[in-house]
Amino acid sequence: MAAPSIEEVLAKAEQEEAEKLKSITVQKELDLEFDIGNLVAFDKNRVDVREFRSKKKEDFLRSLARDNTQLLVNEIWKQPTERIEEAIVAKLPDPVTRLPREKPPPKRKAPTKWEEFAKLKGIQKKKKTNLVWDDVAKEWRRRWGYKRAKDDTKEWLIEVPVTADPNEDQFEKRNKAKKERVAKNELNRLRNIARAQKMKVPGVGLTPAAQQSRSDLAKAVSVAKTSTASAGKFQDRLPKEKAPKNTGKKRKFEPVIGDFGSEKQKQLDLLKIMDSKRPKIDVTKAVNKQMREDDREEAAAKFRKGAGKKGRKGNFPKQGKGGKGGKFGGGKFGGGKGGGGKAGGGKFGGGKAGGSKAGGGKFGGGKKRGKN
Repeated sequence: MAAPSIEEVLAKAEQEEAEKLKSITVQKELDLEFDIGNLVAFDKNRVDVREFRSKKKEDFLRSLARDNTQLLVNEIWKQPTERIEEAIVAKLPDPVTRLPREKPPPKRKAPTKWEEFAKLKGIQKKKKTNLVWDDVAKEWRRRWGYKRAKDDTKEWLIEVPVTADPNEDQFEKRNKAKKERVAKNELNRLRNIARAQKMKVPGVGLTPAAQQSRSDLAKAVSVAKTSTASAGKFQDRLPKEKAPKNTGKKRKFEPVIGDFGSEKQKQLDLLKIMDSKRPKIDVTKAVNKQMREDDREEAAAKFRKGAGKKGRKGNFPKQGKGGKGGKFGGGKFGGGKGGGGKAGGGKFGGGKAGGSKAGGGKFGGGKKRGKN
């Protein structure tokens, strides 16, 4: 195999160098559509099938991507630029193409208890100015925060009220009151969050109050009694003390030692219910229900059968035996020559022919016939 000449080697090196340093001008049949705000370019030119098949797929796609990227970069530097420190940046316009969100839009924040009350009463929020006049400092200061107006925490002297304990530290009292206000605001914030998520807010026990009512004192006594290790089980009661109300039920836990068969069976039953697609059926309850329905249907059928025989009139059988007539006519209660109707003949009907309703016998004698 002949070695390549110097001219071929130099030509190949020049070609590789030219590929690395391609021109920034790219020729396209159709201009690309740009969305500089999103840094997107749309190429609607046809793909040359012959060129795609003649070259390698990777090289063709890489070359096409390079040209389109070069056109996008050229379009970006056509935008207005500015210098920030040691870099020159381009100001991008607003996006044109609407892209879908990565995550769903945030839900509207649930209103707080005060916002609901203000909406109900028609109270409108008024914007306050940030600066107020401070008479002590004789200057405008912020309403809240650092160096605010009328800042009582910077006072070095506090007047003791007449009704207060002279030995009480007023500075400590003020700091304690502020901590209580902060804790109360935090509690209200957590309550609003729990109410917005429709969660049950747990009880907070006893909160500090200036004047405690009778119910507050009773609750304090109940809490103090149940604060022992035995949860107040061995605490004595006063002679006329009533049992505490709304204390709730004490939870029962399974023993931590011993037989775990019941716990295992509960867990297996729970898994069986979760895995089964059909709801669990109580076979005993279903059988009893079906038996009760069968008994009711049988009783209703017997009632309908008896009601059908109720209005039939019996024939006039031979004397002495009685016939099949009526409800009480014939048979055991039918006698004489002919028992008919409802109470004719037999024990209650006598004579030659017992009437329909009450003829002859014990109640109707002789040859008198009962009326229909």
